[in-house]
Amino acid sequence: MPSFLRRIDGLIELLAAIGVLAYCAAALVSVADVIGRRMGAPVPGVVDLVQLFIMAGAWLSIPWGFSVAAHVGVDFLIERLPDGVSRFLRGLAAASAAVLLVLIFIECIPTYRMQVMLGDKSQQLGIPIAFYWLPLLGGVAASVLALIPVLLRLVLNMPQTRTAAH
Repeated sequence: MPSFLRRIDGLIELLAAIGVLAYCAAALVSVADVIGRRMGAPVPGVVDLVQLFIMAGAWLSIPWGFSVAAHVGVDFLIERLPDGVSRFLRGLAAASAAVLLVLIFIECIPTYRMQVMLGDKSQQLGIPIAFYWLPLLGGVAASVLALIPVLLRLVLNMPQTRTAAH
């Protein structure tokens, strides 16, 4: 079981790294465009590219936040409760988040399919709008996946080995 959980954790870390690289790409494209405009050679489609990179960065990083409990919480209250109650409440929060994310995923699928069917494209570069939905769908699915080790560690009373710096 621990190796299974580590594999999921590793996948979530890989997606977060890709998300951070997407943020870096958005920054680099923006800087290149600013410099390029000064030289009379702006980056074509900068808005399309930055929007796509930001979407990817955000949605691919969110699962890591779930896996290391980096989200906003009321720790000062939970930490004062007995361990069993604290674990139960953290598990309830994680299970609730997983249910909400599954519902979000289910609701987003028809919109993604509609974008594929309509074939809408971005204004500057003609990037299919469906491509902007892929990081969202992948990030939501990965967020559900990221919650599996959190829930299993809580249920099996295993240490939450991964935590974000507070």
